Amino acid sequence: MPLPDTALEAAAEAIAGADALLVAAGAGMGVDSGLPDFRGPEGFWRAYPALGRAGIDFYSAASPASFRRDPALAWGFYGHRLGLYRATVPHAGFRLLDAWGRRMRAGWAVFTSNVDGHFQQAGTAPAALLECHGSIHHLQCLDDCRGAVWPADGFAPEVDAAQCRLVNAPPRCPHCGALARPNILMFGDGGWNPQREEAQAAPLQDWLAGLRRPRARLVVLEIGAGTAVPSVRHFVQGLQRSLDARLLRINPRESAVLGPHDLALPAPALQALQAIADRLPALSR
Repeated sequence: MPLPDTALEAAAEAIAGADALLVAAGAGMGVDSGLPDFRGPEGFWRAYPALGRAGIDFYSAASPASFRRDPALAWGFYGHRLGLYRATVPHAGFRLLDAWGRRMRAGWAVFTSNVDGHFQQAGTAPAALLECHGSIHHLQCLDDCRGAVWPADGFAPEVDAAQCRLVNAPPRCPHCGALARPNILMFGDGGWNPQREEAQAAPLQDWLAGLRRPRARLVVLEIGAGTAVPSVRHFVQGLQRSLDARLLRINPRESAVLGPHDLALPAPALQALQAIADRLPALSR
């Protein structure tokens, strides 16, 4: 469905007039790159039919308990995702965001619940980037024996996709030899090591604090963040209260906004970003 010209013109005007840009991205940001949409059990099971046959939903697969219960199955799921995210090229919308952000007088930042690392892979260079749920490209000990987090670069998963099972050796903690797991905040996860997230949070908070002093005009471009896992939505709501930020919400299903100056853009990420870019030629080159 084409977006109304009035909404697109208003979105372009808001970005052109902003001093600072914060991109708040959820899972919908990656769909246009070809990543699977896990919305509802049907979407998850389309991506992982072996888990569907076993009656294992996303909440059960994406939990630390799955690594203790069946490590080969847990790493089959996460190993497949790791390989997929490494191989997938981020869509052109990442480049547009980078172009807009670089031209902001007060800079730009990214807050994302995505664990795919695609902002870094796309070469975007915001003032701060916070992955609030961690990253699949980093590992930690399942028992968090030393509180250590390390890159997953040396792990090349081999997965039997038909069975969703890892067939080569899983990664191990270099300190105690226990099973390693992704450094991702999972469901029911009391063992996640948040050190990377906390280190990323400091520059973001410093950047936001800097916007308060000159009362910079902040636009928040929320992309593909729904209400099922509302981490991004909660963060955005806090910014609206504390910095009077203007919200542009891109979401094909849950685009409604409450503020009178906020904009709803009910479309997939890439479609909306390209349509805005068409009205911002000077900022999108």
